[in-house]
Amino acid sequence: MRMPAAHTPAEQPKGARPPADEAQTDRLRYLDVATRQIARGMNLDETLRELWRAAVPTFADVVFVHLYDPLPVGDENDAPPGALRLRTTEPPPPRKAATLRSAPPPPAVGTIQAAEVARPAATGLLAKLLRAGRPVFGDLPENRSAVAELLGVTDFADAVPAGRRMILAPLHGRSDAMGSVVLIRGPTRAEFTGDDLLVASQLATHTALGIHKAVLYEREASVADALQRTMLPPSLPEPAGVLLASRYLAASRTAQVGGDWYDAIPLPGSRVALVIGDVMGHSLTSAAIMGQLRTIVQTLAGLDLPPDEILHHLDEQAARLGTEHTATCLYAMYDPVRHRLLASSAGHLPPVLLHPDGSAEALIVPPGAPIGVGRGGFESTEMHAPTGATLMLYTDGLVESRESDALAGVDRLRARLGAATSGSARPGLEELCDQALGTLGAGDREDDIALLAARFEGILPETVANWYLAPRPQTARQARRLTRRTLHHWGLDSLVEATELMVSEVVANAVRFASRPIALRLLRTGVLRCEVGDDSPLVPRMRHARLSDEGGRGLFLVDQMAQRWGATRLSTGKVVWFEQPLPGDPGPGPDHEPSQRPVA
Repeated sequence: MRMPAAHTPAEQPKGARPPADEAQTDRLRYLDVATRQIARGMNLDETLRELWRAAVPTFADVVFVHLYDPLPVGDENDAPPGALRLRTTEPPPPRKAATLRSAPPPPAVGTIQAAEVARPAATGLLAKLLRAGRPVFGDLPENRSAVAELLGVTDFADAVPAGRRMILAPLHGRSDAMGSVVLIRGPTRAEFTGDDLLVASQLATHTALGIHKAVLYEREASVADALQRTMLPPSLPEPAGVLLASRYLAASRTAQVGGDWYDAIPLPGSRVALVIGDVMGHSLTSAAIMGQLRTIVQTLAGLDLPPDEILHHLDEQAARLGTEHTATCLYAMYDPVRHRLLASSAGHLPPVLLHPDGSAEALIVPPGAPIGVGRGGFESTEMHAPTGATLMLYTDGLVESRESDALAGVDRLRARLGAATSGSARPGLEELCDQALGTLGAGDREDDIALLAARFEGILPETVANWYLAPRPQTARQARRLTRRTLHHWGLDSLVEATELMVSEVVANAVRFASRPIALRLLRTGVLRCEVGDDSPLVPRMRHARLSDEGGRGLFLVDQMAQRWGATRLSTGKVVWFEQPLPGDPGPGPDHEPSQRPVA
């Protein structure tokens, strides 16, 4: 960088600083601004953009950055360096850059280009210069071959203006070379000096620190994101009478994960629990708390408790986790046979119900205190769930932003979804989820988004048969007769023999332990499903009977003959169920498990 000509001691004004001191002050001031500007980058691309803004045009006219692929970041990386790949070639959008008092406007640098890929030999000059970690003048005869390798040229003299107009500055991490920065000045500017090597060294050092930080940050964010996604359901179930779809979007303005989650849990009686929740905060701790709360909800759902009791027990368990994190949660239970919806909220936003006629409303669910506060006071609200209606459960990231509050966002969501369903052609559930995400404005998302959509199809009354049978010795025979008559009515004569046998075994087992009437239900949906419920909490376990045993073979027969079967413990007893494919249904593939073991 060219500084004003020095005065002799006789010519220097009284009290004025020497020009050399003034130039040194300019360099220090420039480096202070430039290094803080480079440190502003939050990821790799931002760090490289800030380097360009800091260096061009104040210090150089062109900057080329090559980085090793893969980057040697972390102490555990012992792999040899790979190829150097070009990362910056064009200037970023203009912004006020660091300034030097003597910097001229940027001149043209011709058509200097850099190699897209350079493969330095491990014992070659370029690799040696990068390992040394000290900036050098690229146009010195002993360095030209290394710089020519980065520029992808064979004739160095024709590619670069004459004079000391190029600096090769290695990017060095804690213990490894990460790449290089090539700084070039045009022919109309002053040549680089020895002091400029010190400036280039500082620019490269802070850029390397920023790259190291950005790559580690990205790697940790990737691990955290993978952790959270493994805690979310890998796929949604396909219960009878309801269609399900979901979306999850991580926040785009932070690399830290959040605690948003959703779940759909099949329940006895062909019902399904719909759950949405949001742990406050963005951190690995929030994601871990989310995973624990989701597990607790799944366990409580297996007890078949009302939604308000589910939230009450969830609140108690959250207090035992010993964390100060709070969470909102909405638990809804849909019954496709009765076409009813039962819901309870722990401080969560109201769900949106889209009616078959295209109208949309935000359901009024009494909001209890958030999970973790310990105040309880949860209430369940029951309402009609019409066939063809769609329920939208979501977290606040979908409707809340800095520009508007959550309630205004709920109104926008309701209006948008209502407009999407008001036409003659009803959109599919996946398309409706995309429409819901369309309420997001332009720009980065500040929070995670979880969305769960359920379209109520219901189960027709003529496909359901219910009975309550007294627990007597002749009940199994009565159950076989009712089953035979119903299957004849449904045109499923080919399933009569096997179904009769399995119903008889399951009902006979229930008679042994029940003290109240036994519930027998047959459902014809995509499969033939049989459910037998009683008031005994003892869940049957399949065992292999000995030759001398007179019983103990009933569940073994069910396991061999049914497509799937299981047992669920309820707050009022248990339900044992099994399923069979309908005639013409190919059933499960060869790799399908023939049965499902009962779970407590």
